[in-house]
Amino acid sequence: MRGGHSTPTSDPKAPAARPTALVVGGGISGLIAARELAAAGSAVTVLEAGAAWGGCVGSHVVAGLHLDSGAESFATRSTAVADLARELGLADRIVAPHPGGAWVQLPNGPQELPKTGVLGIPANPWDPEVRRSLGLLGAIRASFDRWLPASAGTSSEVTSVSALVRTRMGKRVLERLVSPVVGGVHSADPALLDVDMVAPGLRAGIRTHGSLAAAVAAQRMAAKGASSRPTKAGSAVAGLKGGMNTLVDALVADLRARGVQLLAAHHADDVARTREGWRVTTGESTFDADRLVVALDGPAAVGLLEKSVPELAGLRPAPGPLVSLVTLVVDLPQLDGRPRGTGILVAPETPGIKAKALTHATAKWDWLADQAGPGTHVLRLSYGRREEAGGGADIVMDDESLLAAALEDASALLTVPVTRADIVDWDVVRWAGALPFAAVGHKQRVAEVRQVCAAADRLSVVGGWLAGNGLAAVVADTRAQLAGVRADGTSDL
Repeated sequence: MRGGHSTPTSDPKAPAARPTALVVGGGISGLIAARELAAAGSAVTVLEAGAAWGGCVGSHVVAGLHLDSGAESFATRSTAVADLARELGLADRIVAPHPGGAWVQLPNGPQELPKTGVLGIPANPWDPEVRRSLGLLGAIRASFDRWLPASAGTSSEVTSVSALVRTRMGKRVLERLVSPVVGGVHSADPALLDVDMVAPGLRAGIRTHGSLAAAVAAQRMAAKGASSRPTKAGSAVAGLKGGMNTLVDALVADLRARGVQLLAAHHADDVARTREGWRVTTGESTFDADRLVVALDGPAAVGLLEKSVPELAGLRPAPGPLVSLVTLVVDLPQLDGRPRGTGILVAPETPGIKAKALTHATAKWDWLADQAGPGTHVLRLSYGRREEAGGGADIVMDDESLLAAALEDASALLTVPVTRADIVDWDVVRWAGALPFAAVGHKQRVAEVRQVCAAADRLSVVGGWLAGNGLAAVVADTRAQLAGVRADGTSDL
């Protein structure tokens, strides 16, 4: 069977056919890429292997509540996601979290996460909340940062989050503030992550402003705009009333209105170059187009393209970690007081806790609390730290084991017993490789991938493994990568 759009006619008197484009992958980056291409005048087909659109911006129904099963907020360090939401008619749905702030569970007990941090790195080591977490000696060591030369931690071509923080602010900042945040956001040891990928511009900010603390303060100031008032930790994000999954619904509706062909259950088995462009084979179907966009995770993207673009073969990234999310809907009025604000991150060395983070969703989002009703609470616990499995494989627990761990961890973290008898409903969602693993040196690999794809004719590769973790990074990068595509299907990039 032949799919896609018809070949342009050779009759010079006939109107020029619209350029065609294929997007492989119907996650958030694939949908955004399709929208950019359609807006530029291309006839677009999106091929998605699964049955649902949006990738890790998913949804599920638990206890009758329509909840996010993946991403549930977006960073406000840029306006990328908010701009997209407004374009899709969702401006009135953008909401800030409840101002209760987040906590961190340390080996010596829980503490409120300090204000004005990036990856947990403080802007002021002597802020009372920071000093409470670090202790006097930790705050003194962290304050050495302001007297170190700007070259400390910035002179090497690549460096890890851990190496930068240790060099500039010391071990306590790393272990008590940075490790919990990085573990909660990236499911990884900060010693393994490239700081330039997970905190773009931070090292350059040290050279500009003279210290790591000043660089953090500058990034946070830029995110807040002109306001200089500190914000609670965990509040430098926003969400959408109804959940982030409503962004996917709006994107899909927008694409259909633009005439984009959306084909689910179409797994791309092979990609080949043709004289006219690209051919994608899915089962017994083939699709031809002038331009190809591959919006898959890193290993899958390289695996699909390496036969046609062999230069990519040596640039395959490591797979991201397996993350398991346990959602509990509980009838527990004792949680009405938000004992740990909007949620709590867990330092890796904290004994007795298997979760890396707990989000108290009904404490974080007022719209969800209204939907759930008095005394009903939504808790989401996240599991999956690669370093716990020796840095190679992932730790995999079955659903019942995850439920047992979630009840035990929630009780310990929230200081309120959470038992099976309190559960109204629960669900487990697993995301394999959804979080890109930005290992040290990954930024250089990304640059090489982009160079190889630029050299190939009418090929773009997008997604979190190239853009960095988080919706803000993915939305901005995907739009930037497709911005140079002209209506005739060629590119300025």
